[in-house]
Amino acid sequence: MDEIKNKAHYIAVTGIIRNSEGKFLICKRSPNEKNFANKWCVPGGKVEIKDFVNLPKDTSSHWLDIFEKVLQREIKEETGLEIKNINYVSNLAFVRPNGFSTIIISLHADHKEGEVKLNEDELVDHSWVNLEEAKNYDLIENIYEQIEKVHEKFS
Repeated sequence: MDEIKNKAHYIAVTGIIRNSEGKFLICKRSPNEKNFANKWCVPGGKVEIKDFVNLPKDTSSHWLDIFEKVLQREIKEETGLEIKNINYVSNLAFVRPNGFSTIIISLHADHKEGEVKLNEDELVDHSWVNLEEAKNYDLIENIYEQIEKVHEKFS
């Protein structure tokens, strides 16, 4: 089992979504979540094999832009929003209570269309905030710094 834990990772993508007014979407996690219950975050989720294995390959052996496709799916499922202009922010690792690691790829995108309609099994509240307002929320650590990094790209 230790060998599996050393080689196997969950991979997740998160999205810092920016609206036309320059505000960022943050969401409150459900009290039922295993990790970071009731904390504020940005939406996202795990990469699953079904996200690509049944799709046509982009080359003879590979599927391309999986993180971007997963982020679009997760944002739609969790918030009801459509996004565009997806770009890279950062990455980090987290060890789950079960001992497995999660590699998190943080991306940012622009709000394309739609109104926020939360999947309340996972997220129970949301807010569009500017950088200063984000300080008033109990964010998962490093979320503020990622939002700040995106804010600086557009300042």
